[in-house]
Formats: sequence, structure tokens, C-alpha cells
Amino acid sequence: MDEYPYGYGTEYVFSLNSDDKIEIEKKPVSMTEPKNHLWKYNEDKILKDIQEYVTGTYRSHYCSQEANYKSIQTIDLMAAKELAANFCQANILKYGSRYGQKDGHNKIDLLKVIHYAMLLLHFDGHYSRTNNGLTEFR
Repeated sequence: MDEYPYGYGTEYVFSLNSDDKIEIEKKPVSMTEPKNHLWKYNEDKILKDIQEYVTGTYRSHYCSQEANYKSIQTIDLMAAKELAANFCQANILKYGSRYGQKDGHNKIDLLKVIHYAMLLLHFDGHYSRTNNGLTEFR
């Protein structure tokens, strides 16, 4: 099975051999290659912005200021009460619906939608870790 189930990590090259039979060659696709055909719509720049935004949330006001708890965020507390997935889905709706309404076409609202969608993928088990990663804080 490919690492990316929808072909994002693999390129398929089809050709006819000398017996007129189709041959399929699987080639790995570099997700960081600048001239990669996958980056038609600035996806590489968008992914960079998302990475910077998400990284910034780990040092934001949503984290504890106490030394032993600096890496605990509100979403961790919600996960402990099994509320995180619903919280993420609600915030996707919140920030998606306010885009274009509050502060115009505010890029940060869309970055929040993407971040909450990433978190929802995690909390709904698509990329789960043991105890949703909560054991790291004990």
C-alpha cells in the first residue's frame, strides 16, 4: 500500500511494451520538489503558511504558562473529556462561515479551518496515537 492512499506519494507512468501490453511503473513523487506538477495552485506556499501557523499555536496564549504544563493546550483538556472531535468540527464551521464576514477575507480564518481539520483527522482516529498523545503530559 502506498504511504498516501490517493496517489499523492506515487506517480504512475503507463507505457506500452514491445508486445503492446501496458506496463505500469510506480515512481515516488517528491512533495518538496519546487517544479513538481502538484504545486499548480501555490500548495507549497500554503503548506508552509499552515506549518508556520500551527507551530505558532504551540507558543500562544492557549498554552499554560507554568513550567510543567507549557505544552498542554485547551484541546488536550477537551480530548481528556472526549470533547475534542466535536470541538474541532464546530470550529471548522465557525471559522469557515465567518471567512469574508469578520475582517473581510481574513487568511487566518482559513488557516484555522485547515488546522482544526487536521486536528479532527487526529481526534477521529485517522492519525491516532496512544491516548491521543495525552500520556506525554503525565
